[in-house]
Amino acid sequence: MTEKVPAYPFRLPDALSPPSEWAALRADEPVAPVRLPSGDEALLLTRYEDVRRVLSDPRFTRHPDGDGAARVTVNEGGGVFGGKLTEDDLHHRWRQIISRAFAPKRVQAMRPRIEKMAESLVTAMIEHGAPGDLLRGLGFPLPRWVICDQLGVPDSDRDRFAHWSDTMLNMTRFTQAEIDAAQSEFGAYFAAHIAAKRAAPGDDLISEFIRFTDEFDGRLSEEILIGTSQGLLVAGYETTAGMIGKMVALLLSAPGGWARLHAEPGLVRTAVEEVLRFDANPGFGVPRYLSADVQIADRTIPGGTMVVCSLGAANRDDGAFAGADRMDLLRTPNPHLAFGVGPHGCVGQALARLELNVVLEVLLRKLPALELAEPPADLAIRDGLVVGGLERLLVRW
Repeated sequence: MTEKVPAYPFRLPDALSPPSEWAALRADEPVAPVRLPSGDEALLLTRYEDVRRVLSDPRFTRHPDGDGAARVTVNEGGGVFGGKLTEDDLHHRWRQIISRAFAPKRVQAMRPRIEKMAESLVTAMIEHGAPGDLLRGLGFPLPRWVICDQLGVPDSDRDRFAHWSDTMLNMTRFTQAEIDAAQSEFGAYFAAHIAAKRAAPGDDLISEFIRFTDEFDGRLSEEILIGTSQGLLVAGYETTAGMIGKMVALLLSAPGGWARLHAEPGLVRTAVEEVLRFDANPGFGVPRYLSADVQIADRTIPGGTMVVCSLGAANRDDGAFAGADRMDLLRTPNPHLAFGVGPHGCVGQALARLELNVVLEVLLRKLPALELAEPPADLAIRDGLVVGGLERLLVRW
């Protein structure tokens, strides 16, 4: 390792702007060596076509096949990069089960309840008075309530969920002992919860997972059920909460953006897709272990290499999106990679999209004069997380 290898993730100039390295690497070094938080080296992919190709290849997963593979963090025994939910033939079965749980019809049936909760949270913010922290008042409690509701656990346990999620997503803040403790607590909690649902099934995802796994001859174990619940917690809570804050901040900081959406509410859907693409702080990216040699950007990358697919950099690639560094609320089609792609793409993306659309619709309806209460350059970034986000989002109305 040499000092010339840059540390990754790159530092952002501010919460809403991309690092300068993205554009430079796309132009001159689309397959670039970087030093990960663990101290190990990997290769960073920044062009849209390269990222899409690697993510679409079913041979490549985040799980290294041999000793000596690069680690993302020093705490590889747990957290979001630790452990395996499924492998090989089981992965397809797991995808079938989880996809059924998030089928479009089921997700859309959740809209009235999500709208009601969002309305209630925004009303409480209004009653409390401006300025208010939109993340504390809406961004975090809404997806936390949604995931607690979907997993069939009481909302009174939401603070424990927040702690577990933060611990499993942070790359630098927690020790291995703290991560192990969070993993153990989470596992014990859901083992008891799964047992209770086996005895008395309800209208929740855990009960559905149990029914689905029975249909598939029980080959998906309780360990995988617990791992699936962990994945839903991480993806369904922290990432959606962070995106709510970034979405609102981006739209409020764009000249005339909020006023235009209020005047043309039919743009909400395309606006949500565009902020997902335009997000300059999506987090670490997607690591992939190359199990075979592959040709990327005119060079052969040998099997056994760990690459990191930068979704944010790929989504700002002018080769894939005209005017990629300009936020266009009318952009369509918009084949961004915010949720990944291929056999390991985010299975809960329909629910995330629904929450983002509902939040934007409710805010535009109830707070048409919403504005930032601090300059965009002063927005504080949540450092150290695998997913990007803000510490707070002060707004007034």
